Amino acid sequence: MYSTSDADNAVNQAPQTGFFGHPVGLRTLFFTEMWERFSYYGLRPLLVLFMSAALIDGGFGFDRGQASAIVGIYGALVYLSSLPGGWIADRLLGLRRAIWYGAILITMGHLSIGLSGLAGQGTAGKMCFFAGLLLIVMGTGLLKPNISAIVGDLYPEGGARRDAGFSIYYMGINVGAFFGQLVTGFLGEQVGWHYGFGAAGVGMLFGLLTFRMYAASTLGDLGTDIERHPDPVVQAKREGTVKTLVFALLAAILGTFILAGTGMITIDPQVIGRYFTYVLLGLAIAFFSFVFADRGISAIERKQVVVILVLFVFAAIFWSAFEQAPTSLNLFARDFTDRTVGGFEIPATWFQSVNSFFIILLAPVAAAVWIGLSKRPGGDLSSPAKFAMGLAFAGVGFAVMILAANKVVAGNGLLLVSPWWLVASYFFQTIGELSLSPVGLSSMTKLSPRKYLGQMMGIWFLASAIGNLIGGLVGGHVDPEKLEQMPQLFTTTTMLLFIAAAVLGLMVKPIKRMMERAA
Repeated sequence: MYSTSDADNAVNQAPQTGFFGHPVGLRTLFFTEMWERFSYYGLRPLLVLFMSAALIDGGFGFDRGQASAIVGIYGALVYLSSLPGGWIADRLLGLRRAIWYGAILITMGHLSIGLSGLAGQGTAGKMCFFAGLLLIVMGTGLLKPNISAIVGDLYPEGGARRDAGFSIYYMGINVGAFFGQLVTGFLGEQVGWHYGFGAAGVGMLFGLLTFRMYAASTLGDLGTDIERHPDPVVQAKREGTVKTLVFALLAAILGTFILAGTGMITIDPQVIGRYFTYVLLGLAIAFFSFVFADRGISAIERKQVVVILVLFVFAAIFWSAFEQAPTSLNLFARDFTDRTVGGFEIPATWFQSVNSFFIILLAPVAAAVWIGLSKRPGGDLSSPAKFAMGLAFAGVGFAVMILAANKVVAGNGLLLVSPWWLVASYFFQTIGELSLSPVGLSSMTKLSPRKYLGQMMGIWFLASAIGNLIGGLVGGHVDPEKLEQMPQLFTTTTMLLFIAAAVLGLMVKPIKRMMERAA
């Protein structure tokens, strides 16, 4: 049986220092995730611009509402796949093998998208393009939750040092995102869409090689085992069930893809996106109900799951605003922002790197702040308090965009506003992200019952899935032909964030008391 003590022993077999004072295994995970995020964020902002570009400009010529919805569905599926990915790792593959297979699938997906240009803009090219997106979805589901779970296992002692480790790991994510969007954005917008797509694939290949070369020597036995039933017969049956469900899911995906690609069924991305929102919320309710019904978890673990549920709800609200970056804010940068500097037109996708730049700059500061707060008499701020701060700062960021949108409307869409509006918005959103995202990752590893660790990491990413989906559905509201929708969108987003911050702020003390009683 794989237990917490087994995890501790595994950590002891791995080198414990050597990367900014943290376990040397963090270095391997840092660079693997850095390259994976280089590929993901390098590809993502190009999607809505490419799909909504006219055929004559090399795009698919989709309506911008449809293109934005597809980006939202894709982002949602990327994070939703973390649920089965965590489950497969927990029950069948183990964390390490899941990461390896996931990296292979992601690399194949980027290769398919990069080569889709050779197939043209017709049915063959579209099928190759969307097949690549599906491979990335499946691969990220295996890689993303499980690599984060191993980061948590590097710190069996928990505490502020684990939060600091996640902040450093989070900095690696944003180093990849920053350079990925600069490289692929320039190639995609200035040279050719598929050159940008290809560059993202090369980045993922580097991540694949990094993990293959260094995992064994820096991670010890971490993530090589799964929780096994004492009875081999029961264990074999359990693994058989996982394999059967995985093959059934893959068959359903393949069948739907073929039917849609051949035109036998018609898919409306906006309609599917709206219904998909209810599906994701239903999945969250079903999962938490299943965990609460499990008699195998202790009373303390049950209270910890309550805290996870609260954090999940407010994280979903945060991401529904934040994940407008590749859709509404990306379109705002392209259509309504003055991007000319000294005769050079800045690619619209480069504005996506502003957030990553601020993360790189401020992540070490955030890590130092959390450790400093932990040394004061009252101790560190609780996770709900940090979440409330994150929601409030994101609200400020979108309040800035209300002012920018009103300037555009006042100029009848003919006025291009200063790029500093977007820079200021991303600055405040970044502070909010640093207060919420790495803290949320760390909280999942601290609060999750051990038997549900991989799946709880998947639940954390389910909140991001909901955010991506909503961000995609509303992204099409930034449209030169419907100017009045922009201020409404940013005002609604701002109010939602501020209200959520206030509600969660009122819940901080009750949650803290509950956790103290549980401890």
